[in-house]
Amino acid sequence: MTDVSSRLLACALLATALSPATAADWSATSIGYRYGTQFREPYNPNDIAKNIVDLNHASGYKYGTNFFNVDLLMSDSNDPASPGSTNGAHEAYVVYRNYLDIGKVMERDFQAGFMRGWGVTAGFDWNAKNDAGYNSRKRMLVLGPTIQVDVPGFLAVSVLELWESNAPYNAYTQTGVPRYHYDPHPMLNLAWGVPVGSWPVSFEGYFNFIVSKGLDEFGAQTAPETHFDAQLMWDASALLGAKPRTWRLGVEYEYWKNKFGNNWHGPAGHGAFAQTPMVRAEYGF
Repeated sequence: MTDVSSRLLACALLATALSPATAADWSATSIGYRYGTQFREPYNPNDIAKNIVDLNHASGYKYGTNFFNVDLLMSDSNDPASPGSTNGAHEAYVVYRNYLDIGKVMERDFQAGFMRGWGVTAGFDWNAKNDAGYNSRKRMLVLGPTIQVDVPGFLAVSVLELWESNAPYNAYTQTGVPRYHYDPHPMLNLAWGVPVGSWPVSFEGYFNFIVSKGLDEFGAQTAPETHFDAQLMWDASALLGAKPRTWRLGVEYEYWKNKFGNNWHGPAGHGAFAQTPMVRAEYGF
């Protein structure tokens, strides 16, 4: 990471750290559950069933927004926790993003044409998984500009620089890799949540296109990665006499090509290319 990038990232993360001290203008927190049977993992040819529990929080403050999500992913035996085990692997994946709205900071209106406003997004990804083959310990910082598109609900378009590292351990060979830093690399990210007409239904999700991050920790060339995850969610709260967005049900679809930068045409095989339908439920509070 260059000195300039380090300073920019430090400033953005400082703003991220200070933002919770400002009282939230609004907040939304939910606990969710989703399930699918066609998940994939690189170097594993099998379809994997996963139960996923998540905690999600979004809030707005004077100068922007915060987003936090943690997924607990529980695999079946096709993604074993250790060699020969019938117990499935467990994974925790954490995402945090802070969006700093430049218009609000400068007290200016930057709305023009399709653009509602713009700002800077900073944050991190963190994961830990106890699978037999890779045992991921991902750490990633993100920073870059974001445009808020003027649509019902929200649509944010970001170009983020990624600083990613990992320190995997292979339980089959009982060998590990010291923390390895990939080349800094950009990602195009879209995140949205828009109503579907006048129905109590919303279309939500994200799209990531991540360029190659150079050589991986084993010396292989990584591939560009495409990750699309979308859901249609029905707000069933009115039927249960609850306030809107308390109880939501829906379906979800995930498309993930060259998962984690592994080329699915190479040794990682079809395990690096997943197309996964899911069912989903959420309780908001």
